[in-house]
Parts: sequence; structure tokens; C-alpha cells
Amino acid sequence: MTTTGQITTCLSETVHALVCHLGLEMEDIADLDHIVTASGQVCWEAITFYLRTLDNEEHDLNYKESVRLLGPVCKAVHLYLQSLNAKQFNDQYGIWFTWTNNTELFIDVFEAIKISQPTTIALYLMKLTACLERTLGNVFLLMGNDCPFLLRDLLASQELATMFGQDVMNVLRVFLGSPQSLNLRNILWHGFAAPAEIPPMYTSMLLLLTAGLGQILQKGSMPLHRPYFRLTQLEELAVFPDINEEAIALAEDFIGKSDFVVEIMTPYWREAVAAYRNQRYADCVILLLPQLETGLRKLFTIVNNCPSRILTAEVNAFVFGTKGQIDSKSDYLHNNEG
Repeated sequence: MTTTGQITTCLSETVHALVCHLGLEMEDIADLDHIVTASGQVCWEAITFYLRTLDNEEHDLNYKESVRLLGPVCKAVHLYLQSLNAKQFNDQYGIWFTWTNNTELFIDVFEAIKISQPTTIALYLMKLTACLERTLGNVFLLMGNDCPFLLRDLLASQELATMFGQDVMNVLRVFLGSPQSLNLRNILWHGFAAPAEIPPMYTSMLLLLTAGLGQILQKGSMPLHRPYFRLTQLEELAVFPDINEEAIALAEDFIGKSDFVVEIMTPYWREAVAAYRNQRYADCVILLLPQLETGLRKLFTIVNNCPSRILTAEVNAFVFGTKGQIDSKSDYLHNNEG
């Protein structure tokens, strides 16, 4: 981000380097035959081979080095999935997504990868991570009682390590759930990542890993799926007026003029309008919620004269500037009235 106020990224320098560049640093492409068998089985040992740990007493994951070394693997997986057509992918992997109770979503993720449009890929990566988090929670409940509230705690749980193996869970932790990792779920859902900042190969890798988790579960217990929350009092919730095409056009025109919109996030807003037009209301909400947070964060930095807070915190700070922090600031939301 420049000092003149033009926002060129909402990722801090360290996070930007980790997410946007580190995995692409090595020009090599891993040997696909070592990653996936001809029958589509994920070779977890070949993937976990690239994990690295720190030289400390806890032997914590070395996230940076693991991201760098897994980069060529992600490239190979991405090229592989792009080489398949929809029928080949469905025939090869469709059965391995049944454990998520949402096979159709993962087929859609594959189609998004094939289209290679950054905003679409970012949308489906958000949907993938949300579904994966919920399904892993269902697996946790096969052994535990209270599912962890935070994804990072869920991925670090002994229950999932028992079900899938510690090395398998460590691979997931490189991509999700820790501020020191790529943390793809959080930087997208909290509105920090612009569409083009997430390399598409990470969506491909998580898609394949989700199938691989299903392959492991086929050998053991399948999770029971908790019912989804449903809005039952729809008539009482219908308090907003109908939006006609004229209003939608005005909203679309307003996107490029509003100070609330961060310019690099404009593709999300335009895709949200397109989703509304096409009656894809869930997609519209998924796209808009992170941008609501981003816009509020932008206003927060203006009112409180702290422009650096528009960025993700450095990974070693274990803090992200999220809506919860915004809501806690009385000088912004309550005009100094507490």
C-alpha cells in the first residue's frame, strides 16, 4: 500500500511474499507419477516428504520452507487437473468427495479451475474451504464431543490426527488454519486477498487433497453430517424492497465511485452484482460479506489515521485486523461514546 492512500494490496509484505511468490519461487514441476497414481489415488507419503520442521524443542512446522518445497507439487497438480475434462474428473474423483456430502460443489470447483478466471476461482476456494472445515468438524465428532471453534485448533486436534494421520493434517495446516501458513481460508473470508493474489494452483491442490482425505476415510468410518442451519421465518425476514434492474444498474455504477470500495477488490463487487442478477444469491452473499469487512476496515483506518491496519498483520504477530477488532473500537463506531 502506498503512503498516498492508494491501496495496492491488503496483504502485508511478509504475507504477500508467502502467498503470492514463495510457492512459485522454484521453477521445477514435481513428477506427477509420484503424487497421484494412474487410478487417481493420492500418494500422501510423496506429498508429506516436502514438509519441513523448525529446529526447536517442539519441532513446529516450518511453514515458509514447506510452502516453498510444496510449490512444484502444487504446479504439477494444477497442470494435471487442467488436462482433465469434466467426465474424466468425475469418473476418477467424484466418489471420493461423497464424504463431504457436497460432491456437486467440488465438481464446480474443478470447472472453476478450468475456466481460470481469478474471481471465480477465489469464490470457489472460499466455498471449498468452508465445506472442508465443516466436514472435518463432522469427522472430529466421530471421536470428540465439542468441535473446536477455530479451524487452526480443529486441524491441530488429536482426533483428526488419529483419523487421518499427523503428517496428513500437517499438509493441510500448511494451506489453512495458521497465521504462519498460507492461511488461505482466513485471508479470503476476511477480505484481505484480491482475486489475482491467490495462485490458482492452491485451489487445485486443496481440491486434490480433499479427494485424498476421502480416500483415507473409505478405509474407516464415514462422518455423520450435521444438519444445515435453515431460516424458517422467511416472511418476517423479507423486509427489504425488491430490487429491479434499474436499481441493480445504479448499484453497479456506484461500485466504481464509492470510497467504501477498495479498488483492487472491485472484481468481487462486480461478480456479486452478476450473481444477484443470475439469482445466485448465496454466491452474492459469499462475495459481499468479506468486502463488507474490508470496507469497514478501510473506513476504520481513515477515521483513526492508521493506514497500515488495512493490511494483514505480520504472521509472527498472530493477529489479523478483522471485523471483531473494528467493532471493539468505540471511537469509530460510537463517536467516542463508548
